[in-house]
Amino acid sequence: MKLLLRVVVYVMTFVILFGGVGAFGYIRSNHAYWIPTRQSPMPALQDVSIPEHNPKKPTVAVLLSNPTTEVFDFMVPYEMFAMTESYNVYAVAPDKNMKTLSGGLDLMPHYSFDELDRFLGKSPDLIVIPAMPMVDEAKYKPVREWIQKHSDTKLLSICAGGLNLADTGLLKGKEAITDWKSFDYHEIDKYPETKWRRDVRYVADGNTVASAALTSGIDAVLYVISQQLGEPMAEKIAKEMKYPSYHFVKNPKVDPYYVDRTELIFTFNQAFQWNKKSAGVLLYNGMDDGALTTIFDTYAASGTTKVYTISDAKQPIVTKNHLNLVTRYQMSNAPKLDRMFVPGVEAESLTAEDVKQWNKKGNNVVPEFIHSGSAHRFIFDAPLEDLAKQEDVLTAKYGAKRLEYRATNLNFEGKPFSYEAFGIPILLSLAALLTTFFLDKRFIRKGRRGPMSNDTNVPK
Repeated sequence: MKLLLRVVVYVMTFVILFGGVGAFGYIRSNHAYWIPTRQSPMPALQDVSIPEHNPKKPTVAVLLSNPTTEVFDFMVPYEMFAMTESYNVYAVAPDKNMKTLSGGLDLMPHYSFDELDRFLGKSPDLIVIPAMPMVDEAKYKPVREWIQKHSDTKLLSICAGGLNLADTGLLKGKEAITDWKSFDYHEIDKYPETKWRRDVRYVADGNTVASAALTSGIDAVLYVISQQLGEPMAEKIAKEMKYPSYHFVKNPKVDPYYVDRTELIFTFNQAFQWNKKSAGVLLYNGMDDGALTTIFDTYAASGTTKVYTISDAKQPIVTKNHLNLVTRYQMSNAPKLDRMFVPGVEAESLTAEDVKQWNKKGNNVVPEFIHSGSAHRFIFDAPLEDLAKQEDVLTAKYGAKRLEYRATNLNFEGKPFSYEAFGIPILLSLAALLTTFFLDKRFIRKGRRGPMSNDTNVPK
């Protein structure tokens, strides 16, 4: 009986110390990435830049939701369609209030759903559906209903946006794909009438195109562009992006990714990286949309870094492709930072005055032009390699896997693994062992009867 009690105490102490602390850390990190709360007051915004509309061009609506939308899934397709200069491309949401992308990037939509419907007088020619959490039915319902309202238009889902598209019922009987984690986490089981594929980067079926995880969305967008504007245009966009995997556009077949032991570094970073780095990212007018994305979907998404948007602008920062970004911190009230990123190949020339202001205010963190010298490389190459140096090689390798970026040219240098992410679980395990040893000795073994006392009557 005491043996059973001892086992129960050992197991429960381990679960409470190791499991409880880990679960708390994981949930907190995950929440901070997917629902990043704005701590600074919302500025009084006046002007929102809306791209000029050309009625002769088809219109692309890229969706935003409440409370958040995946940053890559929204930003990169938006940028790619805008780069063609052959579409009207708009950020569209249920309402005109500020929206947040994963990791903490705030922006203003160009139109609400109702406004765009009235403005066009018909459906958009293409709707891009990023990954949007469906945890709050009241907030998410307008997104579902608007997609259903325009069910006959061309629909393109990116990454876990495939689940959002399936949720509308518009994938019944069709082939589709979503991010690789959703297969192993059985998210797709909610939509059994969809013919889910796992061995391709994207699937086209009728008026729907669905992509696998993150960078697979690049292939899907390039495929749509090649179908609508011709392959030379798709090749031109891929070349301008320095995208190394255009061959997937012609042949999307791949060996599937699975949730396996590589997931451990991501889980432990989320759960046990208590001393997360603090990184600022300078927002500036004319900045490259995709380059900005890399800071959030490399560093913030790894579970190792908190990212804060900073500028001295009181009004929205307008990107190269007319997205309206809302800064969370002014230079004068920026939180304490370990690093300050200035993304974009042309950042040094475009931010000369902003950097001068940053240095003048006595900030001792030197701005880092993360894409400087990388004009010939894909936008995620330098950040992923830098993540290996900041954290460790395992974290960077998993970052590439999470992005489903199958490049072979990345050079990772750094610690082999995170000493903190693996060291803290070991310390917690030892603490659990010592605690249970103390409880065992102090309370369980104490009940044992000692040796036979000397006053026992023994015949002489």
